[in-house]
Amino acid sequence: QVQLVESGGGLVQAGGSLRLSCAASGRTFSSHVMGWFRQAPGKEREFVAVISRTGGHTYYADSVKGRFTISRDNAKNMVYLQMNNLKPEDTAVYNCAAASGPDIIYLTPARYNYWGQGTQVTVSS
Repeated sequence: QVQLVESGGGLVQAGGSLRLSCAASGRTFSSHVMGWFRQAPGKEREFVAVISRTGGHTYYADSVKGRFTISRDNAKNMVYLQMNNLKPEDTAVYNCAAASGPDIIYLTPARYNYWGQGTQVTVSS
């Protein structure tokens, strides 16, 4: 069982930066692939970024590539999403999620077993 709690969301102007954090409980954090997803009002949940168990592999949605960076600290049971050059279209609730199973890149929400409650990110123009 993994419990996830996100923090770091807020209101920022376009072009600004935010760093989201996701704190995980449990001794099996390092055995989970970790992902970030987001959902804007009236839209489906979409993949943002994913990181492998050791952090050696990452993958990003095209819409955030070059602006967002996912990282993890297994010693602290933490995963982060550094978001730079934010745009109004980045406005959404951001969730971190944990996937058990093989250490591969998962892009679909259905492959993730555990979810945090989400943190709101609002980017004003």
